[in-house]
Amino acid sequence: MTRTLTWPTEAACASTAADLAHRPGLHEAFIELHGTLGAGKTTFVRHLLHALGVPGRVKSPTYTVMEPYEVMRANGVMNIWHFDFYRFNDPQEWEDAGFRDVFASPGLKLAEWPEKAEGLLPGPDLRIHIEPGLDDKREVRLTAHTPRGVALIA
Repeated sequence: MTRTLTWPTEAACASTAADLAHRPGLHEAFIELHGTLGAGKTTFVRHLLHALGVPGRVKSPTYTVMEPYEVMRANGVMNIWHFDFYRFNDPQEWEDAGFRDVFASPGLKLAEWPEKAEGLLPGPDLRIHIEPGLDDKREVRLTAHTPRGVALIA
Protein backbone atom coordinates (compact mmCIF):
# COMPACT_ATOMS: atom_id res chain seq x y z
CA MET A 1 0.00 0.00 0.00
CA THR A 2 1.32 3.42 -0.96
CA ARG A 3 0.12 6.86 -0.04
CA THR A 4 1.34 10.01 -1.80
CA LEU A 5 1.30 13.46 -0.20
CA THR A 6 2.50 16.95 -0.96
CA TRP A 7 3.84 19.10 1.84
CA PRO A 8 3.51 22.69 0.60
CA THR A 9 4.93 23.97 3.90
CA GLU A 10 6.75 22.67 6.96
CA ALA A 11 3.42 22.90 8.79
CA ALA A 12 2.09 20.17 6.48
CA CYS A 13 5.11 18.02 7.40
CA ALA A 14 4.34 18.62 11.09
CA SER A 15 0.69 17.70 10.54
CA THR A 16 1.63 14.37 8.90
CA ALA A 17 4.02 13.64 11.78
CA ALA A 18 1.35 14.47 14.38
CA ASP A 19 -1.13 12.17 12.63
CA LEU A 20 1.40 9.34 12.49
CA ALA A 21 2.25 9.82 16.18
CA HIS A 22 -1.29 8.76 17.13
CA ARG A 23 -1.46 5.65 14.96
CA PRO A 24 -1.66 2.24 16.64
CA GLY A 25 1.48 0.17 16.26
CA LEU A 26 3.86 3.10 15.86
CA HIS A 27 5.54 2.32 19.19
CA GLU A 28 6.96 -0.92 17.68
CA ALA A 29 7.53 0.23 14.08
CA PHE A 30 10.67 0.44 11.99
CA ILE A 31 10.49 3.39 9.59
CA GLU A 32 13.04 4.09 6.88
CA LEU A 33 13.43 7.67 5.62
CA HIS A 34 14.80 8.21 2.12
CA GLY A 35 15.66 11.39 0.25
CA THR A 36 18.50 13.60 -0.85
CA LEU A 37 20.49 15.83 1.49
CA GLY A 38 18.19 18.59 2.68
CA ALA A 39 15.01 16.79 1.61
CA GLY A 40 13.48 17.03 5.08
CA LYS A 41 14.10 13.63 6.68
CA THR A 42 15.44 15.03 9.96
CA THR A 43 12.77 17.75 9.99
CA PHE A 44 10.08 15.08 9.74
CA VAL A 45 11.70 13.06 12.56
CA ARG A 46 11.87 16.17 14.76
CA HIS A 47 8.17 16.84 14.25
CA LEU A 48 7.32 13.18 14.91
CA LEU A 49 9.39 13.03 18.10
CA HIS A 50 7.88 16.27 19.40
CA ALA A 51 4.38 14.93 18.61
CA LEU A 52 5.27 11.81 20.62
CA GLY A 53 6.25 13.95 23.60
CA VAL A 54 10.04 14.21 23.28
CA PRO A 55 10.84 17.58 24.88
CA GLY A 56 13.49 20.06 23.82
CA ARG A 57 15.92 19.99 20.95
CA VAL A 58 16.00 16.94 18.71
CA LYS A 59 19.40 16.75 17.09
CA SER A 60 20.45 14.83 14.04
CA PRO A 61 22.57 11.77 14.81
CA THR A 62 24.76 12.40 11.74
CA TYR A 63 27.98 12.04 13.75
CA THR A 64 26.80 9.78 16.57
CA VAL A 65 24.82 7.48 14.18
CA MET A 66 22.13 6.92 16.85
CA GLU A 67 20.21 9.05 19.34
CA PRO A 68 18.00 7.25 21.89
CA TYR A 69 14.89 8.75 23.48
CA GLU A 70 12.43 7.65 26.13
CA VAL A 71 8.88 8.95 26.37
CA MET A 72 6.57 8.26 29.30
CA ARG A 73 3.25 6.81 28.13
CA ALA A 74 0.17 5.76 30.06
CA ASN A 75 1.27 2.12 29.73
CA GLY A 76 4.97 2.68 30.49
CA VAL A 77 8.07 3.92 28.73
CA MET A 78 8.25 4.11 24.95
CA ASN A 79 11.78 3.66 23.61
CA ILE A 80 12.70 5.47 20.41
CA TRP A 81 15.93 5.25 18.43
CA HIS A 82 16.78 7.73 15.67
CA PHE A 83 19.53 6.53 13.32
CA ASP A 84 21.39 8.44 10.63
CA PHE A 85 23.57 6.08 8.61
CA TYR A 86 24.91 8.80 6.27
CA ARG A 87 28.47 8.43 7.63
CA PHE A 88 28.17 4.69 8.24
CA ASN A 89 30.94 2.86 6.37
CA ASP A 90 31.95 -0.26 8.27
CA PRO A 91 29.61 -3.22 8.88
CA GLN A 92 31.74 -4.10 11.93
CA GLU A 93 30.54 -0.83 13.45
CA TRP A 94 27.03 -2.36 13.39
CA GLU A 95 28.16 -5.20 15.65
CA ASP A 96 30.44 -3.09 17.84
CA ALA A 97 27.72 -0.52 18.51
CA GLY A 98 25.14 -3.16 19.45
CA PHE A 99 22.66 -2.12 16.77
CA ARG A 100 21.53 -5.72 16.31
CA ASP A 101 20.34 -5.71 19.95
CA VAL A 102 18.62 -2.33 19.51
CA PHE A 103 16.67 -3.56 16.49
CA ALA A 104 15.70 -6.74 18.37
CA SER A 105 14.33 -4.75 21.33
CA PRO A 106 10.88 -3.16 21.62
CA GLY A 107 10.47 0.43 20.50
CA LEU A 108 10.23 2.75 17.53
CA LYS A 109 13.21 2.81 15.17
CA LEU A 110 13.66 5.65 12.66
CA ALA A 111 16.49 5.35 10.13
CA GLU A 112 17.77 8.02 7.78
CA TRP A 113 20.03 6.84 4.95
CA PRO A 114 19.17 3.15 5.53
CA GLU A 115 20.72 2.21 2.20
CA LYS A 116 24.15 2.80 3.81
CA ALA A 117 23.40 -0.13 6.18
CA GLU A 118 21.79 -2.32 3.55
CA GLY A 119 21.91 -6.00 4.40
CA LEU A 120 22.17 -5.25 8.12
CA LEU A 121 18.76 -3.73 8.77
CA PRO A 122 15.54 -5.70 9.11
CA GLY A 123 12.76 -5.03 6.62
CA PRO A 124 10.89 -1.81 7.40
CA ASP A 125 7.25 -1.51 8.30
CA LEU A 126 7.12 1.80 6.45
CA ARG A 127 9.34 3.57 3.92
CA ILE A 128 9.02 7.32 3.57
CA HIS A 129 10.53 8.94 0.46
CA ILE A 130 10.80 12.73 0.60
CA GLU A 131 11.69 14.66 -2.55
CA PRO A 132 12.16 18.42 -2.73
CA GLY A 133 9.94 20.20 -5.24
CA LEU A 134 9.47 23.75 -6.38
CA ASP A 135 8.96 26.57 -3.88
CA ASP A 136 10.06 24.47 -0.88
CA LYS A 137 7.28 21.91 -1.47
CA ARG A 138 7.99 18.29 -0.71
CA GLU A 139 6.61 15.30 -2.58
CA VAL A 140 6.21 12.44 -0.13
CA ARG A 141 5.56 8.76 -0.74
CA LEU A 142 4.70 6.48 2.18
CA THR A 143 4.95 2.78 1.33
CA ALA A 144 3.81 0.08 3.76
CA HIS A 145 5.76 -3.18 3.75
CA THR A 146 4.00 -4.99 6.61
CA PRO A 147 0.51 -5.10 8.15
CA ARG A 148 1.81 -2.67 10.79
CA GLY A 149 2.91 -0.33 8.01
CA VAL A 150 -0.53 -0.56 6.39
CA ALA A 151 -2.14 0.39 9.71
CA LEU A 152 0.21 3.37 9.99
CA ILE A 153 -0.84 4.88 6.66
CA ALA A 154 -4.42 3.65 6.30
